[in-house]
Amino acid sequence: MRTLIRHGTVVTATTAAPRDVLIEGDTIARVEPEIGESADRVVDARGKYVIPGGIDVHTHLDMPLGDITTSDDFESGTIAAAFGGTTSIVDFAVQERGRPLAEAFETWMRKAAGKAVLDYGFHMIVCDLPPERESELDALVAEGITSFKLFMAYPGRLMLDDATIARVLKRTAANGGRVLMHAEDGAAIEALVRRALAEGHTAPKYHALTRPPATEADATRRAIAMAGQAGVPIYIVHVSAAETVDEIAAARARGSAVWGETCPQYLVLSDECYEAPGFEGAKYVMSPPLRPRAAHERLWRGLAHNDLQVVATDHCPFRMKDQKTLGRDDFTKIPGGAPGIETRMSLLYDSGVRSERLSLSRWVEVTATNPARLFGLYPRKGAIAPGSDADVVVWNPQREITWSASTHHMRVDYNPYEGRLVKGAPDLVLSRGRAVIDGGKFVGRAGAGQFLKRAPR
Repeated sequence: MRTLIRHGTVVTATTAAPRDVLIEGDTIARVEPEIGESADRVVDARGKYVIPGGIDVHTHLDMPLGDITTSDDFESGTIAAAFGGTTSIVDFAVQERGRPLAEAFETWMRKAAGKAVLDYGFHMIVCDLPPERESELDALVAEGITSFKLFMAYPGRLMLDDATIARVLKRTAANGGRVLMHAEDGAAIEALVRRALAEGHTAPKYHALTRPPATEADATRRAIAMAGQAGVPIYIVHVSAAETVDEIAAARARGSAVWGETCPQYLVLSDECYEAPGFEGAKYVMSPPLRPRAAHERLWRGLAHNDLQVVATDHCPFRMKDQKTLGRDDFTKIPGGAPGIETRMSLLYDSGVRSERLSLSRWVEVTATNPARLFGLYPRKGAIAPGSDADVVVWNPQREITWSASTHHMRVDYNPYEGRLVKGAPDLVLSRGRAVIDGGKFVGRAGAGQFLKRAPR
């Protein structure tokens, strides 16, 4: 199958120029000013952008939380991702305490097999790792699981002590892995939560009030210091606070190997959402929480000036009707997380590129190219270049979408951006040369996605 995309503007992390793109099978064959060859399909991309498919490196599909599970599985979640212009994801396998890391890897491989529409990889969430089992990290790196997420929050569930964090950092320094850190001060947050509950505060807004920006910034500073001592790079996930961006920027200025990720919700939503009437604020319970609107400018500036390098989603959807309501009388029991796998690319284009906060190339860089570079996928993914996978999106800058739970493709009964009009969306989405979204319709196939064995640093 040969596909020729003509007359579009090819946008990469460094350039935006008129180019034709010839795809042969599952690979990009040529990218040139004009390609006159015949093809099985010719796509006229006049007036549109041709970009590498988005890569979302922070999703939680089919993830258990106590007695419930996130509402999107690998089929519904990757379909929704494709509708939004994303063509690859890196999800999280979650270790069960006391069990081997390989067991979690096998479990998540079974979850994705036969369901994923798009290519997928995994990070490993490490919940406990005694010294005698450190070699399990090396074995996963050899299998293509080259990144490990550690938690400084949620004591008794996910939080690791400093000694274990230090050992994992040191081991990844040797095996070429990368550590992703959920940087929030778990002990400080627990004290604030206990006080709030003792005073009778149970509403959703107290989730945010018990996780102030300082708990994120202080933990980030400590995580960067520990990584520096171990001599290994570190990646801070879901940065939400201006103070955290300042910590990352200062560390990078000192020469520290630290990268920061933020999410669209922290760029366009604010803690005003927690003041919604009744229990509606539960829709926005996530960790870290939404911050005051004043933080937006620092986050956007951080993206534009490379203090932050990636925009992912932390897509973690729970239904309002029967899942979020578990915390109706106690904010600590509200399942944390929100949907976003479908909305990321359009929200960032509309609020970033169209508002002149980001250039076209920077938009591509933070949503596709940097994720590929940082997580062992480049140049197979994240590039429009000969030899790269033909994960290609024809982006229509004039197409408008009004986000709504009634029309989105995520399997969840609310949309955090309900009623928000955005301009810019995909017309055509190819995964390894095969159409997945065409003219607003899903034309892909469950199980077509392949496991991505990622390279170490």
